[in-house]
Amino acid sequence: MRLAFMGTPDFAVPTLQALVDAGHEIAAVYSQPPRPANRGKKLTPSPVQLLAEQLGLEVRTPVSLKGDEEKAAFAALGLDACVVAAYGLILPRAVLDAPRHGCLNVHGSLLPRWRGAAPVQRAILAGDGQTGVTIMQMEAGLDTGPMLLKGETPVAGKTAGELTHEIAELGARLMVQVLADLAAYPPVVQPEDGVTYAAKIDKAEARLDFARSAVEVERQVRAFNPMPGAFFELQDERLRVHAAEVVEGAATPGTVLNDRLTIACANGAIRPVIIQRAGRPAMALDDFLRGFSVTPGTPIA
Repeated sequence: MRLAFMGTPDFAVPTLQALVDAGHEIAAVYSQPPRPANRGKKLTPSPVQLLAEQLGLEVRTPVSLKGDEEKAAFAALGLDACVVAAYGLILPRAVLDAPRHGCLNVHGSLLPRWRGAAPVQRAILAGDGQTGVTIMQMEAGLDTGPMLLKGETPVAGKTAGELTHEIAELGARLMVQVLADLAAYPPVVQPEDGVTYAAKIDKAEARLDFARSAVEVERQVRAFNPMPGAFFELQDERLRVHAAEVVEGAATPGTVLNDRLTIACANGAIRPVIIQRAGRPAMALDDFLRGFSVTPGTPIA
């Protein structure tokens, strides 16, 4: 099929590669414009743009698709379909309707649960046992379009990074499967029951909230790994927690219980497993404690 691909972050990379490997003709790749990154704030192309350029594909990086010129340029591609995966820009009606089979999206949840920007993180925070990916037909609403195919995977003890990678690979396979025989996957309207919204992650959410249960705090750690990174403050220093375990313990929430940095929560306690001081590499708790003394009874911010 003659396709356009729209995507920006690492999540979208497996789908683009899978489409190329399956022999589809990629007329153009759309990605968000290069952004300032790292300490030097140098303009850096997105992961999708980098892959597309390696594959010798045409790359377009418009700031918006709302202008008449961009709409016309897209329509002129003469597409069978457009495949979208975490593109990050709103698609106007003219863009949605231009391809013969419309625009198909790889969405990282089991719709209608977790429509929106951060489905993987929200699934972890909510304690969902299963999540997955939905291949859907795009329409004007926020992830409201009819579904073509779903794939499930257990959340288990995975971080957002691990789960996102897994879902991205699964979504790539399912998209190729759908495009191989569109007639075999008739669209199914999303049910009204079970609709939830995955709001964009606010960095303030990454501060560990010890007024919650230890189970919920541990979910915070996994949901915000790798970004924006769960943290708390102790002795006027911000400490980032990459992994933690739920343990027994009781005291006023946010109180250090022992010299192993066990911290009381509303129900149970949490202990960091991998922790990081500002400007230093992440390390195992034992290594961290060799250079950072912890006094039982100390309150944590």
